[in-house]
Amino acid sequence: MTATAAALFAVAAVFAVGDWVAVAEASARLEYLCKPAATAALVVAAITVDPVHADTRGWFVAALTLCLAGDVWLMLPTGARGHDWFVPGLASFLLAQLAFAIGFALHGGSAGSYALGAVLVLAVAVPLATRFVRALVQGGQRALIGPVLAYLLAIAAMATSAVAAANAWGVAGA
Repeated sequence: MTATAAALFAVAAVFAVGDWVAVAEASARLEYLCKPAATAALVVAAITVDPVHADTRGWFVAALTLCLAGDVWLMLPTGARGHDWFVPGLASFLLAQLAFAIGFALHGGSAGSYALGAVLVLAVAVPLATRFVRALVQGGQRALIGPVLAYLLAIAAMATSAVAAANAWGVAGA
């Protein structure tokens, strides 16, 4: 890892802590600064890191950039006509998870490691999906079931790819 990347990861960590403080203190102004700044620092860190595989870095930079877009969408206030930005934010994160999955899969493991990853991920994802669908139905949000399940599948693909690639950071992030 380059010194620049390490410094940027530290900057991202400081902004992440700032975001947690902002949420705890309900400080929208601080959150609007810290949340995207943390993710932006991760984007630049990913650009400056010395990767084992440059093609993986490209996919991860794209994924983190999509995460930054998702952060911004989800921070936007509800519009004057009641429009919220949940679905565009969810779509950004869905595409990010798919980009992460591709990045891991480029240099992933064997079919057996993918099977193991899928079994482990399904053991967690199926109960979560059941719980999410139940909550959406009870909350009168049936229209969100498809987008939420699509996002869950994208996360499952990313997590399975991270397990198959034996990438401990990816598994921890998943």
